[in-house]
Amino acid sequence: MINKRYISYLLSAILIIFCIQSTFADDYIDKINIQTYGSGQQVIYELNVGSYTKEGTFKAAQEKLLELKKTGVDIVWLMPIYPRGGGINSPYAAVDFTAVNPSYGTINDLKNYVAAAHKLGMKVWLDWVPNHMATNATWVSTHPEYFTQVNGRMVHPNNYGDVYQLNYYNSDLVNAMNDCLKFWIDQTDVDGFRCDYISSPTIPVSYWQNTIPMLKNYKNGKSITMLGEADMSDKATLLQAGFDYDYAWGFQETNLQNNFGAKGVYATALKTYASNFLNKSYTMGAGRMVYLTNHDQNYNYNKKTLTQKYGQNKYLLTVLTYTLYGMPMIYNGEETGGDQSLNYFLDTKIDWTVSDPKMLNTLRTLAAIKHTQVALHDGKTEADNPKVDFLTTSDGNKYILAYKRSSGSSEVVVVLNTSTSEQTVNIPGINGDYSLWLNSNTIANGVSRKGYSFGGSLNINVPAKGYLVFVKGAYTDETINTRIDPIIADQESISANDCYYNLQGMVISKPQEGIFIYKGRKYIMH
Repeated sequence: MINKRYISYLLSAILIIFCIQSTFADDYIDKINIQTYGSGQQVIYELNVGSYTKEGTFKAAQEKLLELKKTGVDIVWLMPIYPRGGGINSPYAAVDFTAVNPSYGTINDLKNYVAAAHKLGMKVWLDWVPNHMATNATWVSTHPEYFTQVNGRMVHPNNYGDVYQLNYYNSDLVNAMNDCLKFWIDQTDVDGFRCDYISSPTIPVSYWQNTIPMLKNYKNGKSITMLGEADMSDKATLLQAGFDYDYAWGFQETNLQNNFGAKGVYATALKTYASNFLNKSYTMGAGRMVYLTNHDQNYNYNKKTLTQKYGQNKYLLTVLTYTLYGMPMIYNGEETGGDQSLNYFLDTKIDWTVSDPKMLNTLRTLAAIKHTQVALHDGKTEADNPKVDFLTTSDGNKYILAYKRSSGSSEVVVVLNTSTSEQTVNIPGINGDYSLWLNSNTIANGVSRKGYSFGGSLNINVPAKGYLVFVKGAYTDETINTRIDPIIADQESISANDCYYNLQGMVISKPQEGIFIYKGRKYIMH
């Protein structure tokens, strides 16, 4: 055995690479997701620059933008990109709000990243930290009046010893913070901000009422979107602040995680929780971001991965979050199955050698449905969010949760099997032509689409912990892409760069072992 050397897997003269559908040959889902979509049809991705690639830079992340786009991402929310201080290396302890973390690159690198995203029809939002700054922030020495002080001492909010509380009752601080927000629009052309801890009792709602309209009208022809980190359904005062989206904290943390985690899911209770969430959301007057995990959930709260939180329910609950209400969010690396706990203080790298085709293809397909079906539209007003109609099932919603959303000619029907065994279900009230876009029984092998005609009811088998998503209308059938593309050994048509790929066609870090693809050749590392 030759140690640590690349060994050709097949004779180079007859090398054949089996290109599974993702990177090497566009399928019908790719062709949908690569288009540009507007407000109400979008999917957002929370990305930590330092952990997203092995290099941890804007430049390296830029190289993967097309991959994100094909996954169905329309908006990239960059976790804080500022220089870190305070002693524990938290990205939420900024030293300077008009600089970038030097390990990530330069402001010009960020500008190039945003420009590349725009060329793909994607938007970029920055994570904004309005409540506090690092204890060694530049302003601590140059503008101590910008910070809240009690008896001459600066205050640590929530006993966070690495940061000091900013003082929004100082007009100069308000102006300075607003200048920093405008700086990023001017310098990098970003499209919005995810605002941290907007429920802080020390930030007056009046601040947001003034700042948000100012940002939205700051530059002609420039649209700025604002996401607030708070569940505004429980904080009515924040509904007057002007945010476009809030966090659906209550739905994810209180309901899904605590009641429908790895211990089990039952359709009747899930329907009740979903109904309560919908009733709160319809009348809020703000859009909602929905998700299964984020940086706090993944690392701060007991460092639990998706499987640790939800078990095999993670797949059907992903379908729920994409189709029930609001704008869905994917967390850093979730498309690999979400089974890494990422320490964002240390920028732990995502292990891209791990793949979960079932999760990836489920996410891609759900994004394509979100992109093409008005029935899944989201927005700030009740009229922007087509209602959810829960459907009667033959098992009385014991194990099967089924619902549909409709808007004009657009209709999406979702069937979720919460049990650990296959279920045969009959659902009345389904009539006409439909296309099955998402089938949990086959999705791990690739995306497909199959036409059905129902004469008043839907009668079908649903796999254990399975899910089916139908789109109303007649669409061309699409089979799972099993095409084999022969690549002659001396060709480099797959990749003319230095990227490494796994057998699912995903870009990975340089392998230390196993089978991989590099510059048109398949190799095995011993």
